[in-house]
Amino acid sequence: MSTLDLIILACAVLLACATTVGRRDAWLCVVGLALTLLFVAQVWTEGFYWQFVPVYALAAIAWVSLASAVSGARATRVLLFALTALVSLLLAVCWIIPPVPQLPTPSGPHRVGTMSVRWELPARDEPATLSATDRRNVVVQAWYPADPSPAARRAVYMDGLAQLPERVAGVPSALFTRFDRIDTHALVSAPVAASRARWPVVVFSPGYGAARAFYTTLLTDLASRGFIVLAMDHPYESAITQLADGRIITPSERSLPNASDGTQYMIMQTAVRVADIRAVVEAVHHGSADGPFGTLVDHMDRERIAAIGHSFGGAASVHAAGQDARIRRAANIDGTLYGTLPVLSTDQRFLQIESDRAETKHGQRFIDASTRLLASLRGAGQRCQITRANHYSFTDAPLLLSPPVRWVVSLLFGGSRGTPETVRVTNELLVSFLSDSVSVLSAAAAKDISLSCRERGDVASSTVELRRLWSQ
Repeated sequence: MSTLDLIILACAVLLACATTVGRRDAWLCVVGLALTLLFVAQVWTEGFYWQFVPVYALAAIAWVSLASAVSGARATRVLLFALTALVSLLLAVCWIIPPVPQLPTPSGPHRVGTMSVRWELPARDEPATLSATDRRNVVVQAWYPADPSPAARRAVYMDGLAQLPERVAGVPSALFTRFDRIDTHALVSAPVAASRARWPVVVFSPGYGAARAFYTTLLTDLASRGFIVLAMDHPYESAITQLADGRIITPSERSLPNASDGTQYMIMQTAVRVADIRAVVEAVHHGSADGPFGTLVDHMDRERIAAIGHSFGGAASVHAAGQDARIRRAANIDGTLYGTLPVLSTDQRFLQIESDRAETKHGQRFIDASTRLLASLRGAGQRCQITRANHYSFTDAPLLLSPPVRWVVSLLFGGSRGTPETVRVTNELLVSFLSDSVSVLSAAAAKDISLSCRERGDVASSTVELRRLWSQ
């Protein structure tokens, strides 16, 4: 939300409160006139925000209340006072999601550039549709360390903002009206940072039904720390996807016959995601300047490819690593594994990052599968649990709510650590894991995190405090 928006909101609330109690100060007229001019300036420079309708109503009530105060019509003032209270309640409801949410600035030393690529896979059918001619699309947004570029334009938050369907992930699309003004802290097609020739690659898969956009804070922050992050959308499963031909696609689940629950569907969908992830790995490993990523591929370290994901994406990333030895590192952030456990080689490292089990209330399937996977590792592996973080703390979802609503939600559902702090800790863990070094983890990140680790040939006996491990 801009400074102009905050000034307008503060002036409207002040004017409404002062006038409905009968104040007759001349300065209120000045404030009212100024507020009217600010409304005009706002619509002229930023466009119309539907969240400001109650603010406009408050200003109108204030003008009527001011006239009533001058005329001395007590009954009218009482009515207007009640109306002000009602509109204020409406204002609070409308501002559950602020007009333009703010994302934290990436914490790494590098600026962030971005580009989006989409291509069809001629050899793969699209399993989500009935048409035999539909081909599977791969949709990737690259976030990477960049050098400053004054001419580059700011990246938009999500695809297809001008063509959204009525609902996105069950949320009315009207709530995203001004998301084109969100500062993603990234520049489109900015030059890749020249401080090193090649950068390690992270292929990222989002949670089930989630668009890659909802991980912008996590991904831009990781890119600013020195990684090329290839964030995927999975067509017909992600909340909103723009295909190579420009079409906007929403989720479409094909139910399985005789399926008693969703387990078989999730196993099938895991296979689809694994194939998507491996298609990106293939484009990186055998890519050229003529391929999907263009010249960006020349800046990728093809010997340092990691697969990382959140929730269902985390589980799919581990399965992909189990099928593709080119993936040297795999990290699962709070994901439940379905189907046969993946088998990682002795040369592959594994990291599991969990939200606070006391707050997320992970299901038994999650706990059992995670325990068995960690016990079966042939190579090195670690498990970390971030306290006071819930399942959604790794995403932008809390940041899309207004601060008061965010606070209430944290009281009801946990996640009081918040997205910015959870992202900072998560990425310090990931940087440590991806660089084979624990020395980069700060004491602040180590606080209130528990960790258990299993190095090759060494089975962890119990959970220890991470700050103790890092102090040794």
